Amino acid sequence: MSVSTESPKGTESPTAAEQRWDTLQRVILPSSSQMDTVPLYMDMGTATGIQLPTVGDRDGRASKTQAFSSPTKEAHVEDFLSRFSTSVRSGERVSFGSYFNAFPASYWRRWTSVAKIRLHVRTQGAGSVIVYKSNARGSLQRVDTRRVEGISENFFDLSLAPFGDGGWYWFDLVAGSEPLVMLDAEWQGPAVESQPGSVTLQITTLNKTDFCLNNLRLLAENSEALEHVQEILIVDQGSQKVADAEGFAEVKDSLGGKLRIINQSNLGGSGGFARGMFEAVENGSDYVLLMDDDVVVEPESITRLLTFADRCKTPTIVGGHMFDLYNRTVLHTFGETVNPYRFQPSLPNDEMILGHDFMSSNLRQTSWLHRRCDVDYNGWWMCLIPTKVVREIGLSLPLFIKWDDSEYGLRAKAHGYATVSLPGSAVWHVSWIDKDDLVGWQAYFHARNRFIVGLLHSPYEFGGRVPRESQYADIKHLVSMQYATAHGRRWALEDVLKGPDGLRELLPTKLPQIREMMSGYTDSVFRPDPDDFPAPKMDKPPRRGHGIMQPSKISILPLAAKTVIRQLASPVSGLSAQRPQTTVAHQDNRWWRMSQYDSAVVSNAEGTGASWYRRDPKKMRKMLAESARLHAELLKEWPVLSKTYKAAMNDLTSIDSWRKTFEQHTQNEIK
Repeated sequence: MSVSTESPKGTESPTAAEQRWDTLQRVILPSSSQMDTVPLYMDMGTATGIQLPTVGDRDGRASKTQAFSSPTKEAHVEDFLSRFSTSVRSGERVSFGSYFNAFPASYWRRWTSVAKIRLHVRTQGAGSVIVYKSNARGSLQRVDTRRVEGISENFFDLSLAPFGDGGWYWFDLVAGSEPLVMLDAEWQGPAVESQPGSVTLQITTLNKTDFCLNNLRLLAENSEALEHVQEILIVDQGSQKVADAEGFAEVKDSLGGKLRIINQSNLGGSGGFARGMFEAVENGSDYVLLMDDDVVVEPESITRLLTFADRCKTPTIVGGHMFDLYNRTVLHTFGETVNPYRFQPSLPNDEMILGHDFMSSNLRQTSWLHRRCDVDYNGWWMCLIPTKVVREIGLSLPLFIKWDDSEYGLRAKAHGYATVSLPGSAVWHVSWIDKDDLVGWQAYFHARNRFIVGLLHSPYEFGGRVPRESQYADIKHLVSMQYATAHGRRWALEDVLKGPDGLRELLPTKLPQIREMMSGYTDSVFRPDPDDFPAPKMDKPPRRGHGIMQPSKISILPLAAKTVIRQLASPVSGLSAQRPQTTVAHQDNRWWRMSQYDSAVVSNAEGTGASWYRRDPKKMRKMLAESARLHAELLKEWPVLSKTYKAAMNDLTSIDSWRKTFEQHTQNEIK
């Protein structure tokens, strides 16, 4: 935000009193309809945090950190007076040491030119304002306490110097014998002369009209978030058009002429996001903010990303985090890197976990959240990219989906541009817990694009573990009777071997081809009703009544070898050709279990249907041989292929080459 204030006289030294301050981060509260997200904004418990040891154990290692917490009190909707004001009940205490309201001091110290900040708190009533900080280990330290009464305005000058490896600032409010009202509060930094950058906010969508309209309404209701948004651009690649949805005209009018829709062919996420990058460069924006369609945005995040990016020492990609849309206090991931040997997404350090629930453990109680998390990339569910970076390194690779965001982060890093996943900026997104994109039509893109990105960025001569793990994956799919997935993965390897020249032409055509191919395999044809399949029946009961047990680490390799031999040589029992032997829930769909059946009905990840898996030794033999041949060829050709893909990078990602693609596939525009 560009709001500036002068320090009040008598609260600071004469030199400091002349200092002008800009808002870096406002303290915000959930709306009355979002009370399930309260733990992300405010804690109702006491100011307990991490109990850290002062001495090590006998081996010289520190014993485990231990979190202490008091029982969490229920939040009362009537206490939230506005998005910026709340009432603390008499004798109670609340803490703003929360995801959205604590100040991520270590990120500002590391990546921006800001060296000091100021906390400004306005209150009404009697009580106390207590300021805290943490270090990278998560230990809590009190900084300052002020008694307040009446209408009070307090300023706390704070240094960012101690936050080299991690740590946050936050404050608590304690009410006296009467309620204490926080009128508003914000974290400020020294004012800058330059104006905030302009942003093109771009959403790529495919038949998610309800989500798009909901987010457009949220943005229209939060005009301050749009203050520096030059244009809201929806790239609509679906058959159910946003512009045709009920209520669109009203939403469009509420956005004051900032909304533009481009209808284009389905070029996948990479084609949609590349269009956003392209249009942001064309219209002269300083940044493009990429957002997924199936999200609910916290509008304040837009302002925070821009404010942070404007103050970065060098042009920096700044992304927001992702919370689970259907379990809104669960943080999917705090940051991601790419393991250079396996070329798989990985967590930056061993302490981190996926799916952290702030309802169970708040910020103050979770030590690993206090360590600064440095990343290789940020998912494009919400990611702000300077157009200076786009002009220098190009647009997205034409990968359709999967690996486009991580590749872009790695490419930017190779050119000296960092990516920051900024705490306090986030969307709620449909998580992948109820998805399995390694099976089905998406498996082609996972396999192909992982190889392509490895060929471009792997520091290892033959791609580290990528070829070996890919062949293991083929074997797992084949012994699990997932022949359609294996077929798609075979196409992926064949297309990688063909080189980069045909990548752009595959954007609009490959998905229809994959869907047509998969329709010929029973393991990819889903039925919504279990009664659509014959009743399961086993040829003979399980031995001694035991089910199939998960193998141990010692027995897994012998089991895998035995399983492959059996699947290649053993004939299919007669009865299993007419009816499935069993039904398998999605969470039990593991190779070591599925490989023991000749026939099974298996649920999909979404729970909307099931398909009939049937073992076919002839298919197994043929596909296994093809997999071995293709992986051997890829390994042999890796050095040459790597050079070929690297040489084609500039053309594949250039603005001019994408311009030709967009001209060919644009249907119309709505302004």
